[in-house]
Amino acid sequence: MTDRAGRLSAILDAQPVMPVLVIEDIRSAVPLARALVAGGLSGIEITLRTSAALDAIRAVKDEVDGVKVGAGTVLTGGQWDKAVAAGAEFIVTPGATSNLLSAARNSQVPLLPGASTVSEIMFLRDEGYNVVKFFPAEQSGGAAYLKALASPLADIHFCPTGGISLRNAADYLSLPNVICIGGSWLAPADLVAVRDWAGVTNLARETRHSLGQRHHPH
Repeated sequence: MTDRAGRLSAILDAQPVMPVLVIEDIRSAVPLARALVAGGLSGIEITLRTSAALDAIRAVKDEVDGVKVGAGTVLTGGQWDKAVAAGAEFIVTPGATSNLLSAARNSQVPLLPGASTVSEIMFLRDEGYNVVKFFPAEQSGGAAYLKALASPLADIHFCPTGGISLRNAADYLSLPNVICIGGSWLAPADLVAVRDWAGVTNLARETRHSLGQRHHPH
């Protein structure tokens, strides 16, 4: 295992669910991250889906103790460079292109690449990746699909993301080839809107507790 892969696995192994955040208002970034860390979820992914995202990554990296902040929805090498410059400690992509894989080879920042088909997963395996984001998880076959891959692709582990909630999280975490899951439900819009950071912390803590017993560190 390379140093990059080891650092990524350590982040993913440390918690059953990775909060996937869409930051609309930069003022919410730091208190939201602190609330999640206080609830035991220190690894967070801030998606590059808003104009505030890069500033949010920078602020969280600079101001929140104990956090491991990554950049998600990275689509191009240019976005990769901007995310790393902002302080992202890992990169998450919805899919994999030659452009992104080239950026990954030339960077010390680890990549969690996305895939949804067997051929895409095998291609990433050939590229040296044994931890893959399965996206969009529910729409691509869900936990049953990943269960079917456990035998033919036994050395590949997944972080499924997309359509996952507390309702179906345990279905994924019970699988031996799932390292953790990604979830956007950990930052509910209603709590963020009223800046109920204690509510976010409680949700994170309860989620970690309820899912932790189904989490199999690899």
